[in-house]
Amino acid sequence: MKISDTKKLVAITAAFFITVTAFSGCSESANSSQTTSSVSQAAKSDIDASIAAEDIDVGYDEESSVGITFADGSAAIDGEGATSEGETVTISQAGTYILSGTATNGRIIVSADKTAEIKLIFNGVDITCADNAPLLVSKAKKVYIVLEDGTENVLTDSASYSLGEDDSNTDGVIFSKADLTINGSGTLTVNANYKHGIVSKDDLVITDGNINVTSASTAMEGKDSVKISGGTFNISAGTNGIKSTNAEASDKGFISVTWGIFTVVANNDAFEAETVLSIEGGSFDITTGGGSANASMKSDGTPNRNWQNNMGNGGGGPNGMGRPDDNGNGTGGEPPAMPTADNTGLTIETAANTTTDSTDTTDSTSTSAKALKAGNEVNISGGEFKIDSADDSVHSNGNIVITGGNISVASGDNGMHADGNLTISDGTVDITKSYEGIEGSIVTIDGGTISVVASDDGINCAGGSDTGSTDRMGADQFSSQDGVELNINGGTVTIDADGDGLDSNGNFTMAGGTVYVCGPTNGGNGALDYNGTATVTGGTLIACGAVGMEEGFGDSSTQYSVLHDLGSTVSANEKLTITDSDGKEILSFTPTKTWQSVVFTSADLKEGETYTITAGSQSETVTIDGIVTSNSKGMSFGRGHGGGRGF
Repeated sequence: MKISDTKKLVAITAAFFITVTAFSGCSESANSSQTTSSVSQAAKSDIDASIAAEDIDVGYDEESSVGITFADGSAAIDGEGATSEGETVTISQAGTYILSGTATNGRIIVSADKTAEIKLIFNGVDITCADNAPLLVSKAKKVYIVLEDGTENVLTDSASYSLGEDDSNTDGVIFSKADLTINGSGTLTVNANYKHGIVSKDDLVITDGNINVTSASTAMEGKDSVKISGGTFNISAGTNGIKSTNAEASDKGFISVTWGIFTVVANNDAFEAETVLSIEGGSFDITTGGGSANASMKSDGTPNRNWQNNMGNGGGGPNGMGRPDDNGNGTGGEPPAMPTADNTGLTIETAANTTTDSTDTTDSTSTSAKALKAGNEVNISGGEFKIDSADDSVHSNGNIVITGGNISVASGDNGMHADGNLTISDGTVDITKSYEGIEGSIVTIDGGTISVVASDDGINCAGGSDTGSTDRMGADQFSSQDGVELNINGGTVTIDADGDGLDSNGNFTMAGGTVYVCGPTNGGNGALDYNGTATVTGGTLIACGAVGMEEGFGDSSTQYSVLHDLGSTVSANEKLTITDSDGKEILSFTPTKTWQSVVFTSADLKEGETYTITAGSQSETVTIDGIVTSNSKGMSFGRGHGGGRGF
């Protein structure tokens, strides 16, 4: 067919919209008060996520195209620019080629001038190759694969390749040394039995299509970048789902998703960007490493020594795995247990991520099983996420920026971890299962609705990078307390933590928002825990926990707060209310665990006013006699004890 002027206009308009949205939201929330960390890396503003009109254009002139039909052990060619030998077709000239038919042991090789742009129309083609890549682009400027509407297209390789000197680096069913674009509304099924599914050593762009990839190793890779603006993806990967690997420049090695529907089951990372992972919209159903059931600690709190076997050879990787055991820290309680991983029966291959070409050879082994991962920044401004990960659900070796989206995660390790700054200004974050819920050097919450369930700390702020050990994957040990902060300026935060509820190895400041903490039942942790100072100038907080390590806000605050220990433990699911002298309810909360100590603050508290704390059968009064009112006799003496454990 020949593309109409209307279709051209649609493609140009769509490309303009994607370009505009790709550059929007590049800066963090204007009302964020976070402090810049010392981590220096690329950010969303450094990448070019725009998509050209040609990447969306599915039109072509059928009369001037070259037809290639596979049948009966040969390939018939109607037109110039391609030659065939048996079922192997070599395309050597720029132009449009329409492919159809079935080859039981065939190949398509693109070997043209480096300035040539080639469009391959997949019009019901099924190619199996016994000893090499079914589609190899060895030389061209750019190749487009158009999936013709209503067609089923299948490419399949074997478990081993017979490679020569000229193609010794070929390791994907679709292997391109040039820029590669996939579009069209048809279906493409890739069966990668050797290693990878779809590989571009330059940019990989996908704007439409129903794409199914089953791969022994990585499903889809664009070395310089991966840009996705549409399509439906069903991915089952032996190692990684989608990744970009170029570490040579800050504007490369990124993944940008503006839209798409993704179902990803990966033994290792689902989305892995060397620099920036940017997601603006779409639907994501992600399972990694067998899911959160394959956590690296057993239900009794002891290390699950078999998790390495379940994850291949284990023992570390370039991003580090685990830390020394956290034993003997705290007072009057056992260390909280990791999420359960008993008898998963899971067998996961080692991540042998081969990203090789004639000038770049990297064979890395990793047991990382993160869902969304980047070396510099994870930036999420929209989308619907359902994540079940054995390792961190969202992870950055640099910063994490959340400005929108609905994110629901169950993690066998951390819900979200950033070595640098982690900022949430809008959206919904629901962490239903984790070891530590949200972790970063500087955590700033300016807005959004956040809910965390953690078997250790709910929110943990500490300085340093993700490190590794042999016991718990991705366990994050921090060393430096300089520049470490927890800042809550807005939003609604609900924490259910068996360790510390809110934990900062540095300072904790609260200027706004609403926070509920259902804290620890053991006295070795506190609903609030900080090393530096805790200052409240606004907002509302109720934090309940055990007696022993309880802390409240400091007297440098400007809003009144109370730290109060009741005479005995309150049963779970008993409503807590704070009322004024007129009986008006000021605050209320229903903790789901037993507790005895409570911290609360509100703009409604007034000096000299007497308030009644009621929980179950207990009722006690407290009179505000200063910026901080406390009856605590715990180890912290109701203030910052200067020795936060930070784990």
